[in-house]
Amino acid sequence: MKIVCSSNMPYAREAFGTLGETVVLDGRAIRPADVRDADVLAVRSTTRVDRALLDGSAVRFVGTATIGTDHFDVGYLEQAGIRWCSAPGCNANGVSEYMTAAWLCLAERCGFRLEGRTLGVIGVGNVGRLVVAKAAALGMRVLPNDPPRARAEAGLDPRPSTHPFVSLDRVLAESDLLTLHVPLTREGPDATFHMANEPFFARMKPGCVFCNSARGAAVDSDALLSAMDAGTVARAVVDTWEDEPAIRADLLARVDLGTPHIAGHSFEGKVEGTVRVYREACRFLGREPDWRPDALLPPPTVPDVTVRAAGRSDESVLREVVGPVYDIEADDRALRRAPAARTLADHFDDLRKHYPVRREFRFTRVHPVGATPSLTAKLAALGFSVHPSEVPDA
Repeated sequence: MKIVCSSNMPYAREAFGTLGETVVLDGRAIRPADVRDADVLAVRSTTRVDRALLDGSAVRFVGTATIGTDHFDVGYLEQAGIRWCSAPGCNANGVSEYMTAAWLCLAERCGFRLEGRTLGVIGVGNVGRLVVAKAAALGMRVLPNDPPRARAEAGLDPRPSTHPFVSLDRVLAESDLLTLHVPLTREGPDATFHMANEPFFARMKPGCVFCNSARGAAVDSDALLSAMDAGTVARAVVDTWEDEPAIRADLLARVDLGTPHIAGHSFEGKVEGTVRVYREACRFLGREPDWRPDALLPPPTVPDVTVRAAGRSDESVLREVVGPVYDIEADDRALRRAPAARTLADHFDDLRKHYPVRREFRFTRVHPVGATPSLTAKLAALGFSVHPSEVPDA
């Protein structure tokens, strides 16, 4: 049994090594010769999996440790009888924490409050649901839009929803901030390729904060730049880009926060992707999955944060707590510091390949001094382990 794995899958060698000979390669550099005699292929989004890669190979199972599958030619895989799987939801919490950090950063940088603002969330699947929950915890009014879910769930639950689905027109007209969490699809009534185009931005509330951490090609880059020129989009956060890794320098120069497709790169999210593909491979092979990563996980990078809260706004305290746990501005600075001797595309890939360990909020204990019940509830809703301090506030 031979398994070829992408090097950007944490613990791939440890997990798949329990099943057979495991070869770990740079995901973007995997070639037909590398998989010709392989039985299993496990990758992330940097590997294009199609006829050109697999035709004539022994591969009978392919898994991607990501939520998206637009790097898979699913039609070819199914026609060729090759079993495949993805890992939907594996990095959903990481993306929701990325969005939380982005909102708090922009609010502080630009001098506005999040509480009471209206957030439009387009795409309310595994990621979008958690984004909605984080936004609600921050006191934002949420307008969710998801036509496929709205149709599928129509009439199924008679209970009133806290966040009922609304039309795209209403989302665009009313949102102070708007964020995309859609898959990339090119056909059908809900196709998302270039859904954020000129007509889309023309219907948007002027001065909106626009965020994309879904798929780069869901946004027409020229249309976004035009919307920024017109002031329709006042601020922009972009993590996913058209034509990655060959991203556009002119767009990077204009956005407020630009990161190298790492919104979902929390360590837990990446490990969970590996675990899900491993388990599906075991199921395909008729093996009992007996490997777990628990003993290998590193200690939290920020185990404790103590913060004085008395007399301060909740958002100010939250920003102080979130910053050390996930410094989104560091990721933005890193992307903008492309070495002169390297292309922006190579720099983009290097940042993803060597991304530092980023633990999720739940691994940090927060000790707020003088916290109100409102602040304590917000910290807990964002995922932190909250331990109100007994030390009196000075």
